[in-house]
Amino acid sequence: MFSTILASAIWGMESYLVHVEVDISSGLPCFVMTGNLGGEVKESGERVRIALKNTGIHVPPMHVSVNLSPADLRKEGTGFDLAIAVGVLISMEKLPPGCAEGLLILGELGLSGEIKPIRGILPMAAGAYKRGIRKCLVPRENAGEAAAVAGMNAAGVSSLKQAIEYLSCLERERDSMLPPAVFRRNPAENAPKGNFSEIMGQERAKRAALISAAGFHHMLLVGPPGSGKTMIAKRIPTILPPLTAEESLEISSIYSISGRLPAGSGLLTRRPFLSPHHTVSPQALAGGGRIPRPGLISLAHRGVLFLDELTEFKRQTLDLLRQPLEERRIRIARSGGAFTYPADVMLVGAMNPCPCGYYPDLSKCRCTPHEIHRYMSHVSGPILDRVDLWVEAPKVELGGIQRASKGMSSEEMSNRVMRARKRQKERYQGTDYCFNGELAPGELEKYCHLGKEEKSAAEQLFQKLDLSLRAYHRLIRVARTIADLEDSEKIQKSHLMEAACYRAEEKNGR
Repeated sequence: MFSTILASAIWGMESYLVHVEVDISSGLPCFVMTGNLGGEVKESGERVRIALKNTGIHVPPMHVSVNLSPADLRKEGTGFDLAIAVGVLISMEKLPPGCAEGLLILGELGLSGEIKPIRGILPMAAGAYKRGIRKCLVPRENAGEAAAVAGMNAAGVSSLKQAIEYLSCLERERDSMLPPAVFRRNPAENAPKGNFSEIMGQERAKRAALISAAGFHHMLLVGPPGSGKTMIAKRIPTILPPLTAEESLEISSIYSISGRLPAGSGLLTRRPFLSPHHTVSPQALAGGGRIPRPGLISLAHRGVLFLDELTEFKRQTLDLLRQPLEERRIRIARSGGAFTYPADVMLVGAMNPCPCGYYPDLSKCRCTPHEIHRYMSHVSGPILDRVDLWVEAPKVELGGIQRASKGMSSEEMSNRVMRARKRQKERYQGTDYCFNGELAPGELEKYCHLGKEEKSAAEQLFQKLDLSLRAYHRLIRVARTIADLEDSEKIQKSHLMEAACYRAEEKNGR
């Protein structure tokens, strides 16, 4: 008897439906699987056979043929086990024909018949819903993840026996037998810690963090050890606006594909903040592997990628960021195909000004000019050129801390960021842009128009600071964000001058 079950697979960031076709006939007893299968999928036959045996169902010595269509796309992973088992049971007439019609079935089988969770459930459920599938049968641990897709009826099962009981019921009785999973958003999940009010001094660096968060600009903090660079960077998530529903689904899909979605969580509700160690490999940062997976830069999508001790990273690792920082996505090419992952991150870097960390304090610094130049050259010019704000975080004296009053809190800064983001949302309505930091050079004249006096000032800054054209465009974007923070409709000369201060510090730092 022949049967067809719907399953799904991931290709890059996209999912596609897979038709699991099962036929049992007389002939040489064997379990044959076809359809361009990876190693884990080829092993499914043995897992299914033993899981059925341990559930109390004996597969007769017949010719079992399983085909996963479309056959031109590579199938990887263990998520087809449950669909294959259901197809075998229908073909053996242990389950009624049509019991799995219109039902997406996903899950890995253990030899005992246990159904184990798999990665990528969220994008697979979302892709199936777009193709008209409204119900799915998934592992119990993945049910909340599938239920995060609005309109998807997700039933979670923990064993093959429970799945058989579910499919044996009449369709109208299934929801009472196994209630659909309910997605519950947890806004307190991964709540960022710390508050900017805890940082005494460093008002200029805090101002740069405010501008960076408001316009989604890249920022670099330079200063001696213990000056508060890492503290400032780690508090940036406290002033970023909450994720929209679309952003939450997009980020959660990336984490689902990577197998990093927290257990019991359907959607991530906080912007990512990733801080990899400087020994991270290029593949871990960019993504890839034999079976391509998103890298850390994609896992930080719509959030912050913090690179502490920037000059300690390998130069070839940092240079991988050139294209993603510009295009806000990363392409990975393999013999099996090309994959594109989102990589729209806010890069925040922190570094010392010299190998010992104390330059220009000559009472402590003993580094030679050659050593300082070699140290700074660990970060290539093209990477530094993509940084919007370069800000010094100098040593803070104890007397200055004692006299200093508390600056703005994260709540106050967040309110200002939200107002600036609201202006940007209204400005870019109907376009693909969300933030000033995303503006293409060709759109600057339209959205960042300069008056006669401002154009003259911008030209002088371009010449005086010896800016590249890319750096000049970034200066204009930062000035636009400063104007938004000041509730100004037009970019004024003072906004340009403040934006230029951050480029001037870059030149001084070099």
